[in-house]
Amino acid sequence: MRLATQCIHVAQPAEPVTGAVVPPIFQTSTFEQESPGVHRGFDYSRTNNPTRKRLESVLASLEGVDHAAVFASGLAAENAVLQAYLRPGDCILIPPDVYGGTFRLLNRVFAPIGCLVETIDFADQAALARASAKSPRIIWLETPTNPRLLIYDVAAVSRIAHAHGALLVVDNTFATPVFQRPFSLGADIVVHSVTKYLAGHSDLIQGAVLAREGAVFEPIKFLQNACGAVPAPFDCWLTLRGIKTLELRVRRHAENALAIAETLARHPSVARVYYPGLAQHPGHAVAARQMTGFGGIVSLELRGEVAQVREFASTRKYFALAESLGGVKSLICHPASMTHASIPRDERLRIGLPDTLVRLSPGLEDAEDLLEDLLTGLDTIEEQRTRERETTSCR
Repeated sequence: MRLATQCIHVAQPAEPVTGAVVPPIFQTSTFEQESPGVHRGFDYSRTNNPTRKRLESVLASLEGVDHAAVFASGLAAENAVLQAYLRPGDCILIPPDVYGGTFRLLNRVFAPIGCLVETIDFADQAALARASAKSPRIIWLETPTNPRLLIYDVAAVSRIAHAHGALLVVDNTFATPVFQRPFSLGADIVVHSVTKYLAGHSDLIQGAVLAREGAVFEPIKFLQNACGAVPAPFDCWLTLRGIKTLELRVRRHAENALAIAETLARHPSVARVYYPGLAQHPGHAVAARQMTGFGGIVSLELRGEVAQVREFASTRKYFALAESLGGVKSLICHPASMTHASIPRDERLRIGLPDTLVRLSPGLEDAEDLLEDLLTGLDTIEEQRTRERETTSCR
């Protein structure tokens, strides 16, 4: 069964009593038992719920594994992985470009209890091998990264990780299973912010952890129940509905992203475009090899003052200024003051995340409308820059 068919058919048969083609929501907290401790596979919805189980089956199928656990948010999913496998004194390696919430969780929650967080440029295989020789417990990989869309060779990192006994965790949120299959490249665990492309409509918060091996998955599944950070059945049902159109949506997102990246790369007010689908992107060749599409996010480093960049982000017609990404409506974000504000400014600048960078999540609107909206704002910046140059030259 191919992916587009999986999205619609896996674990979603017609309801047997009425024939309803959409399975019902099991909006219940508890389940009647036949006798004490004897039930039909469900006893309490924190532990398990038929709607959540259906969603977990679909996600596992899309990633090509048998084990999935869904959580109330992407960070709850990440926390379960870290809590399961990091102990005081353990080391985790991360790339310089990670989601701000991941950075905060590691540096404000796990580092204070004695976990060691080390930042490594994963594109530097020699540096990664040296760091891995210190026996890290986890190597944590985003590819494409958030927000600069850096690309890392998952198979190469996997070989290094496993040679030193580390677990490789891959955040596959940006690529989705449509464009990238990390388990086929050697990942041990895959995490998703389901909130983004998988659910796809900016109407819920959710996360997921997947694993190939049952022994790797069991501690995470235990924490899902023991800590209780589970999503409501209705949110699981909404995600199931969103996944039905996943393949169609992400391909349209990627088409719009490529059109925007190619056009804006030529604009004088754009200093740099981050999009792995561009031939000049440093990770383009690796992305073309390990992905079947380049994703739906574009980041821009703009010329001009920070105030002009913030004004640009705040005044678009079709791009709502908002955190998150992957929804049907286009979003624009200023990472330095929004999604990555938890990273100290000096650290942001050190890793190459300037205050003049904006992240675009093109939605499903017509590409021409989105381009017109962006070009209007960029032309305004260029007019201001021209006036400033003319004023300076007159002096």
